[in-house]
Amino acid sequence: MPGPLSLIVIAVVALLIFGPKKLPELGKAFGSSLREFKNATKGLVDDDDDDIATKKKDEQKELR
Repeated sequence: MPGPLSLIVIAVVALLIFGPKKLPELGKAFGSSLREFKNATKGLVDDDDDDIATKKKDEQKELR
């Protein structure tokens, strides 16, 4: 995990490359993309959990 000095250097470089006007837009786009990615991965995990629950129910029915 990067230390505080590394984060400061990254922030300064980003500020120099993109400028102060473009940085908030990039942050908003990054946050939106991250939120969408988290929702998609959560959906995949939920689907897997549903599949496992369905398989367990099927196995229990077969045992009866």
